[in-house]
Order: sequence, then structure tokens, then C-alpha cells
Amino acid sequence: MLKNIARRLLALFGWQLIEPPQRPARAVLVGYPHTSNWDGVLALLVKLALGLDAHWVGKDSLFRWPLGGMFRRLGGIPIDRSARNGFVATMAGQFAVRREFLLVIAPEGTRSLTQGWKTGFYRIALAAEVPVALAFVDYARREAGILTHLTMTGDPATDIAAIAAHYEGRQGKYPALASPIRWLD
Repeated sequence: MLKNIARRLLALFGWQLIEPPQRPARAVLVGYPHTSNWDGVLALLVKLALGLDAHWVGKDSLFRWPLGGMFRRLGGIPIDRSARNGFVATMAGQFAVRREFLLVIAPEGTRSLTQGWKTGFYRIALAAEVPVALAFVDYARREAGILTHLTMTGDPATDIAAIAAHYEGRQGKYPALASPIRWLD
């Protein structure tokens, strides 16, 4: 029922849902561009419309009262961005023990302009040996969903170039805030 409601809401607001024909049971979903709080609302509708049992990473301050419990029930996983705490190994471990697991990460790490992408999603995908799904919200075309699934080669330059090619021309709500697709750390 939620799937149909989400699909109808997206259509009502003029959004087209995009998804490749094959969907792996386990993947790291990269959400780009992330330039507005509205991205989260649209991403939730896409998650419901596609019937994805996806978990998403958000800054730990989102998970405080009064909305923290609801965000956890919606698949949220808090992360303390101020400290290195073994998050990559923890998430790779989750893939090892689950037959189905979709993990959504915004590689920019913020809605603000940064100099590039954090590499956590990439390191998780390599460690867990799962593909990277390229999720998006394109305000210019009013399209949202998943562009494709890519298997990472382990060559960072090759992999980031392939990712960038797929996202070419996709625009966030505030295009000037979309970080360039290149490695930050």
C-alpha cells in the first residue's frame, strides 16, 4: 500500500521514477547530489515507491529526540562524523551477516559544497564485495531513483570516473552546492 501511495505522490508532483531492470539484494547506494533537506523527503518517497528495504546513514544529531526514534524505524543509522570509529568495518560486517542489505550513503557527507567525496562508501563496497548503486534526485529533469549498479574495480581513479560519467548532467535542488565527483580523503 505504501508503495502505491509513494508512486502516486511522486507522479502527482511531476516526478518520474527511474530504476534499472536488475536489483541486487545487497549494495551500497550512493545518494548524489545532496544539496537540500528536500532530498531526504524525495529519497524516502523513492525508497517506498521502489519497495527498498534500505538503511541510510545520517549525522548522529538527527537521531535525538523528538524524531530520532522515527528515523531509526525508517532505517536510519546514526554516525558520529567527528571521530573515526570503525564505521567502514562495522558496515562491511553487516553485509557479511545479511542476505539482503541496502545501505544508503551521501558521499558528500553534507548538503553544503565540499571539495569532493568521502571514500567510506567505496571502502565499504570493496570490503563487503558488493556493488555500488547510483541513486539520485535530479530536480532539472524531475527524475529520481537508481541510475545503475556498478561493481568497483579497486582502482580508485577508474571507479570515480565511471561514477562521474553516470551522474553527468544530474542537478540537485541547488546545483552550486553539488560537490565535484572526486575523492576527498
